[in-house]
Amino acid sequence: MLDKILGIVTPDYQKLNWKTVLLILFLLDFFIRLPFFFRDYIDRDESTFIIMGQSWVDGFLPYTQLWDLKPPITFLFFAVIIKIFGKSFIAIRFFGTLLVTLSALFTYLIGLRITSKKVSFWSAIACVCLMSLFGSLQGVMSEHISVTFFIAGVYVLLSKKHIFWHFLAGALLGLSIMSKLNMAYPFAALGIYLIWSIIRHQEYSKGVPRLFLLGIGAVISITLTAIPYYIGGILNIWWESIFEAPIAYSEGKLNSPLKVLPLVLLTLLFYYTTYKKKLLDYSDAGIQVLLIVFSGIVLSFVQAGKVNGHYLIQAYPFILIPFAVAVSKLPEIKRKYQPLLLILILVPIESYLEYANIVSNKMEKGTFYNGEGIEVPKYIMDNKLDNQSIFFAEYHIGYWMLDATPPTVASTHPSNITREELFPYMKNPRKTSIQELRYILEEERPKIIVARKGKRIFDKKYEELNAYIDPYLEEHYVLRETIGRGLIYQRLE
Repeated sequence: MLDKILGIVTPDYQKLNWKTVLLILFLLDFFIRLPFFFRDYIDRDESTFIIMGQSWVDGFLPYTQLWDLKPPITFLFFAVIIKIFGKSFIAIRFFGTLLVTLSALFTYLIGLRITSKKVSFWSAIACVCLMSLFGSLQGVMSEHISVTFFIAGVYVLLSKKHIFWHFLAGALLGLSIMSKLNMAYPFAALGIYLIWSIIRHQEYSKGVPRLFLLGIGAVISITLTAIPYYIGGILNIWWESIFEAPIAYSEGKLNSPLKVLPLVLLTLLFYYTTYKKKLLDYSDAGIQVLLIVFSGIVLSFVQAGKVNGHYLIQAYPFILIPFAVAVSKLPEIKRKYQPLLLILILVPIESYLEYANIVSNKMEKGTFYNGEGIEVPKYIMDNKLDNQSIFFAEYHIGYWMLDATPPTVASTHPSNITREELFPYMKNPRKTSIQELRYILEEERPKIIVARKGKRIFDKKYEELNAYIDPYLEEHYVLRETIGRGLIYQRLE
């Protein structure tokens, strides 16, 4: 349908090869993401990954100097970029663009095994858009990293017949789990499916060795991340931070599986409709694998009790092909309604606005780089304020800009201060959030505190913390400067 609407620019699908598709996907994603290469931060989690990566570059393994609730491959991704390119937002966001491009390319290649080039191509285009637009998806999230490894592993599993390719597939799936732990759910679902398939087709002599190598590949990838900790005699930190802490965090959250119910119902409705109306060939092994993996991802959301916009990054590559195949079998939209689909041109509206923003910032301030996470540290350095004794309650990418370190391990990500259930895994001697906050303000006594205008320092449900820090700031700090929405408080004594 889109090829009729956009006939002038639609490629000749039969002449497409993977290199051409790769170029198209990259150029599209580059256009969408380019203006965000100059933003200070797009998501607070991305800022945390950056400073965790910097800590690793400085010689500290994850969970030793700083701490965050993600497996180490996510931090390694950022550490490698920082080690090679230095403190470069452009490099980080560029490699984020490559991640999305690769995920979309593997989506296309898997699609070729199931459906036509046309359907596969538009599935890949949709993959780029959905993984790069809306909310915080223009940043580099752990979901981007994990899904690239996983979709690559699925492609190898479906496309390569030699038994040793299964080892590589397993290694890629293991790297995915070590980027985002919830990918263990689709991995387990895939394993159960493969066991069922072996039993069903009575392919024990061929299937069991392949399954064994798949598992060994995953185990080796996971085990390799433990080696530096084993050498350093701190293997317990690796185990507790990667495996025990997420369990404690999950048990301590107030989220409910009911919050994910709409997504579950939509998934079941899609399965029922496509099966009933024969829009999908459920006997196709490729379709089976994609839907099994997608179901495992949805199950992980149910277990977490929530589904944020960036969580869905993991789901898109696996559901887009079945969805596109089903849509391609529906009746075409009547010609008189087709011009309405030109509204799709407005989809990347966030990118258009950001292009305007960076041009405006260049004209006004002489630089494309923008955001309080850049401008606040610049003010601190220009005015020779103490840039080492500092607490970023907001815009904590500022630690990276100032070569500074958070005052405590728990304050690596500002919201970690509120996660008391994680304190034991941080080796934090404080037991409660209020004790941690009192320690930061009364013992560490940061010379500078950075907050955000119009926003409480802590979420409104943490009233005890706000009731303590608000009057403390009034008594012991003065508002030195307001930069955009950034508030710079300087200690009085």
